[in-house]
Formats: sequence, C-alpha cells, structure tokens
Amino acid sequence: MTSLDTHKETEDSGPSGYAAARLRLLTEKERSGPPRRTALARLTDDWLAGLFEAAAPPRGIALVAVGGYGRGELSPRSDLDLLLLHDGSADSRTVAALADRLWYPVWDLGLALDHSVRTTAEARRTAGEDLKVQLGLLDARPVAGDLGLVAALRTAVLADWRNQATRRLPELDALCRERAERSGELQYLLEPDLKEARGGLRDAQALRAVAASWLADAPREGLDDARRRLLDARDALHLATGRATDRLALQEQDAVAAELGLLDADTLLREVYEAARTVSYASDVTWREVNRVLRARSARPRFRSLLGRSGAAKPPVERTPLAEGVVEMDGEVVLALSARPERDPVLPLRAAAAAAQAGLPLSPHAVRRLATSAKPLPVPWPAEAREALVTLLGAGESTVPVWEALEAEGLVTRLLPDWERVRCRPQRNPVHTWTVDRHLVETAVRAASLARRVHRPDLLLVAALMHDIGKGWPGDHSVAGETIARDVATRIGFDRADTAVIATVVRHHLLLVETATRRDLDDPATVQSVAAAVGTLGALELLHALTEADALATGPAAWSTWRASLVADLVKRVAGVLAGEELPDPEAAAPSAEQERLGIEALRTGEPVLALRTEPVEATEEPEPVGVELLVALPERPGVLPAVAGVLALHRLTVRAAELRAVALPRELGDGPVLILDWRVAAEYGSLPEAHRLRADLVRALDGSLDVPARLAERDAAYPRRRGVTAPPPRVTVAEAGSRLATVLEVRAQDAPGLLHRIGRALEGAEVRLRSAHVSTLGANAVDTLYVTRPDGSLLAPEEAAGLAAALEEALR
Repeated sequence: MTSLDTHKETEDSGPSGYAAARLRLLTEKERSGPPRRTALARLTDDWLAGLFEAAAPPRGIALVAVGGYGRGELSPRSDLDLLLLHDGSADSRTVAALADRLWYPVWDLGLALDHSVRTTAEARRTAGEDLKVQLGLLDARPVAGDLGLVAALRTAVLADWRNQATRRLPELDALCRERAERSGELQYLLEPDLKEARGGLRDAQALRAVAASWLADAPREGLDDARRRLLDARDALHLATGRATDRLALQEQDAVAAELGLLDADTLLREVYEAARTVSYASDVTWREVNRVLRARSARPRFRSLLGRSGAAKPPVERTPLAEGVVEMDGEVVLALSARPERDPVLPLRAAAAAAQAGLPLSPHAVRRLATSAKPLPVPWPAEAREALVTLLGAGESTVPVWEALEAEGLVTRLLPDWERVRCRPQRNPVHTWTVDRHLVETAVRAASLARRVHRPDLLLVAALMHDIGKGWPGDHSVAGETIARDVATRIGFDRADTAVIATVVRHHLLLVETATRRDLDDPATVQSVAAAVGTLGALELLHALTEADALATGPAAWSTWRASLVADLVKRVAGVLAGEELPDPEAAAPSAEQERLGIEALRTGEPVLALRTEPVEATEEPEPVGVELLVALPERPGVLPAVAGVLALHRLTVRAAELRAVALPRELGDGPVLILDWRVAAEYGSLPEAHRLRADLVRALDGSLDVPARLAERDAAYPRRRGVTAPPPRVTVAEAGSRLATVLEVRAQDAPGLLHRIGRALEGAEVRLRSAHVSTLGANAVDTLYVTRPDGSLLAPEEAAGLAAALEEALR
C-alpha cells in the first residue's frame, strides 16, 4: 500500500479506516524494522492530518509530533507524543475545541496519548523548566498546520539547548546516572528494560541530545545499528505480548526471538546485550568528553585572568610518559607522537596495562588506531606481551573499563580468538550477576586482590580469566575449558609446566566448593579424591584463591563465611595428604567431651538433650556468621531424623550440615547406645530460638503429639508462593564418591522449608540409616548429599542404591 493509498483510505473511512490499515501494516511479515516504523509514523501522520484539516483550524496553529513519534520511530504500542502549537492569536475556546477533535479519536482507538497545548513561548518556558520536555522538543516534527510556526519553534528550542548546554548537560548526565541506578545495566540483566536500563533506548536518545548541543559527539561506529536492534526487539516484544511494555520478561523471550527470526532466546539476549554494550561504551566516552570540555571552559577564564589579557593562547597540554609509546594527556591514555603500532605488536597490551595501572581511561581514538594499525602478535607471544596481559589483569577494578575499551574495537577477540564464543553470552542461572565474558573479567579483578596469597599470581590471573571459557562450547564447560585454557596458555607463551597447572586449575575450578559443601570431609575417600585431582600443593593454592574469586564474582548468594570455612577446612586436609600426612580414621574417633556429657544425660533421663553453641568466628568483612552448632543426644530410636529436621524447619532454621552417629558409651557411664546428632544451623531471619523450646517441640514430635507435616503444610498455605517459572522435578542420583563408609546419594530439588524433613521421612520408610547430610543451596536450588548405610552400617548394594534413589525421587515429587 502506498502512502497516497493509505491517505485516501484514512480520509474515506475515518478512525476505523486508520485502525484497519494499521492492523494490516503490523501483520505484514515482509515489512519490519525501520521500514515498518517509518510506515506506521507516516500512516499516523496522514490520519491525524486528516483530522486536523477536517476541523478547519484557524491560521497560526500546527500539530507537532515530538519524542519518538517526532523521530518517526513508532513501535506497535508506542505512545503518540503530540503538541498542539499555536501563536496565541486564536481564542482559547477555539483551540480547546480543536484539541478535543484531535485527542478523542486517538483515545477512542485505545491508543496511548501524551499531549499538550502550548504557544511557542510556553513551550520554550516549559522546556527550560523540565528537561524531559526539552529532550522531546529536540525531535519536533510538523504533522499538519502552520509549518513556519513549527520551524520557528525548532530553531528556538535548538538555540536554547545550545546556549544552555553547560547547565543542562550535567543535569542530563545526572538523570542518566539516576536511571541506571534504578533500572540496572541492560547488557547484564536476564529481564532487561529495553528503554530505561543503562545502554538502552533512553541513553541512545541522550547521545542524540548531546550531539545536538554541539559540545561533544558520541562515537558513531555501530551506534545506529545498535539503536536499530534495540528498537527491533521492542517492536517484536510489543507484537508478541500485545502490550506497551519495554521489559523483556523471561516468559516472552522465545516468542520475541521467533518474531525476529532468531534461533532462540539466548541468541536474542546476546544481540540485545551487544547493542546495549555499544550504547553504554558510547555513553561513557561521550560523557567523559562532555566533562572534559566543561572543565576546559571553566578553566579558560581563570587562565586568561592570570595572563592579564583576553587574547591569551590556550593552556599548554601536558603529555606525561607512562610506558614505551604511551602517554597520559588531559586525563586519558593516548599514544605517544613517536608510537608506531604497525611496527610494535605489543603496543595494544602495553597501552592497556599502562592505562589500568594508572587508573585512567584509554582514549577511544588511541584504541581505534591500535585496532586498525597494530601489527598482530607472533605465536607464542613474546614475554613482554604476556607480562603486559598479567599487569592488565592484576590492576583490579580499573581493569574493567580498559577491557571494555578493547572489546569495543574488537581487540580482545583478536588477541584471544576463543573469547568470541563467550562474548555477551547470557547466564540464565539467577545466581549469576554477569554475562560469561564480564564474569571472567570480574573474577580476574577479584583474583588480583588475592594475589598476595599465592606464589604464582600470574598463573592465578590467567586461570581466572579462562576458568569459564568452555561455556561457549557444548558439554561440560570445565572439560572443554581445560582444552581451551591449555591452547591459550601455550599461545601466550607459558612453558609446558605452567600450561599444565593452568589447565588443571581450570578443569577443577568447581572442585573445592562442590566437594566442601556436598561431601563428608571426615571421609578419607573425599579428601584423597581431591588430592588426586589437584596433584600438587602449588595447584591447590591457586585453586583455593580461584574458588573464592570465582564465587565473589558470581554474586552475593555464591559465597559466605560458612562456605569459606568449609573450603578452608577441605584445603587444609588436602594439603596434609599432599604433604604425606596420614588421615585419621573417623570410625576410631572418640566422642567429644560435650557429646559424651549430653549422651550420659540422655541415657539418664531417657529423653532428648540439646545444646546450642555459636561457632567462634575470626574477624571478617562477610556479614554472615559461620553458623551455630546444634548438638542433640537421645537414646537410639526410629524417626529421629524427620523429627529433628521438621522441628528445625518449624523454627525457621536452615540446616547446612548434619551428622548422625550411634555412640556406645563406656559401661560405667551408661547402658546402651546413644544417638548423637551434630548439626550446623542458621536462622533464616531474626534471632535463634532458645534450646528449651526446640527440646520441648522435639519431645512432642517424637511422641506424636506434634504433627510436623501438618504444621508445615499450614504455614505454606498461610504464605502462598508467588507464581513464577515452574520448577523442574526433583532428581536423585547415586554419586560415584568412592566412599568406604557409606553409599552416597545426591538430591537436587527446589529449595523449600522442610525439604530435609521430607527426605528424612522417606529414608525412614526405606529402612536405611543416614550417616551424614550436607546441604548446599544456590538461589532456589538445593543440592543435598546423603551418606546412607543399611541399619547394620554396611554399604548398600548397587541395585539397592538405585532403588532407594528412585523411591526418594518419587517421594519428593
């Protein structure tokens, strides 16, 4: 349909004709993206112009499109931003009647409308008071009426904007920062707001406003394409949902990807992230330039007054050397006049390392010159290049903006080709804060703060940068990452021994935390298996530091004082094995004095005895305490595990680890075996309950007067969970742990109060004995590792273990 045909249809059919033409346009699969947005704006122009002309307005009035509509960028559910502009010659009733003739048909069609009626003077005055109004008027475009009036408004608004730029641009900068603080960074969010988040459409609009001020300009490379991709994603989101929304919710992503003809939701997010990264980098560079210009303007009058005359020359620009071919100038790192990138392949890394060490930004012009002119590095890299990379990674927080500058011009993938597969790759686990590539850089930043703890900080930093590099490949990312890390380490010039260490650390970067939180550290097989995998004390030292750096760079839920203490305990035990020390036999360990005391009291009274003991905690920056040790002693009897776990759940105590042990006390101290339960617990919130209250409820749970399942069900019913993504079903597997003490089961399920209570009931029904349980929770997912035996303490046969796993899985559904 041509523009002329559309205009004729809207004239003949009125609002219904416009609605039908609009619907046809939005359902045309052949026309999408910029052509559809332009066509929709033109169609709307023609309809509104028809309404305007049919009202027979007097002279000196115009209908003006502003904001996104003014730019001709109408998404399917965009607001119509309209200004009815008049010169004040018509009486107010005539203008109000004309406005009604325009606004009501828009409302009747259910379209969102942002409207105003102003004279030119009123529009300028409002713009001077409201920055958002001024930004909208910068894109003012005539739709119908007095074109000269609109041209005069545009000229006046642009002149006001340029004259007031030194005052308004800092205000715009603050507005952008406040919005970023509120909405987050688009390039890292799993459910980003395409408009409001940092790097989104609002920031792209702000860059246009800066350019219109003539004070500074954004880097143009890729910016228009990034903006187009964000607009295309918003169009597809509007069509997929039928709503005027800018938030790319998880449940909508597959439909949006299909609307755009993309492979899947991950491909969609990666495209959105790449676009947002381009806008964010352009924003950083632009605002840095704006602030530099504003500082220079404020300094120039002072410099002239010092010279005592108005025609003074510009202040001299200082160039401070930072490294060979690299200098600091005006707060940025630039190339020296003598630099020759085409002859110096190490210059990009040397410049980046110098910038990060100095805590200064790399000039975008320098990075672009390096990207277009620098000679490729030989393989393997020379020692200077490898050392410059380590220096860059070891600079800490200032590494991030320098790395982003290299990324913006494609230098990272040129130096490390395997980086391409993880660049902008989303991580759908909500525990993760960052995309894969940014997580790797953040891990290196965290590792830099731990460099003093290891003998080879260079190996730690490179392993930190590589530890998740395998996530760009199918299968186990640790296995794939080992191969890639070996290739990368060889490429950048490490010798065979160092390359083997880096590969080992990358292969086993999850080993310590998973073993410490999911396995029995008193079992010699656990410690020996870790020692066999790590191999050397040097690799263990690096792995310990990388484990902490990786967790801290993942997100707040991934690390705590409790996890740190478990990992440190495991490392100490493994170090002993690697040093040739013998592991103690847990079967031969005598009960502690406290356990013995409680056991005697339990045998004497015939009832449970409890003691709560806070773990001593060394000074730490972590807000979370290590936890509380709960000791329970009682004469051996069935039903103990579900009873204790249920009572703890009722009192909102989170169980982190549980050990159950039948102890035969010396005959002179008591008669018969006593069951000792050693638990590590923490309060979900608030303070810990008193021990006597826990004991009273435990007695009632054991004698049947307290119905724990019913009480837990009542609490769940009183606080229903919000609807969300349906959790996958629980999964129970038999772990190949190689333990000679027990059969090991691994339970993966949705974390919920009373989960261990349900597990305990299922185990009681299967007539097996729980030796110990180790609880690990990340986000909404729980991984509980159970060490179980037959009642006589022997291991389950393989078929028995498989049957128990299946029964437990069914009981947890």
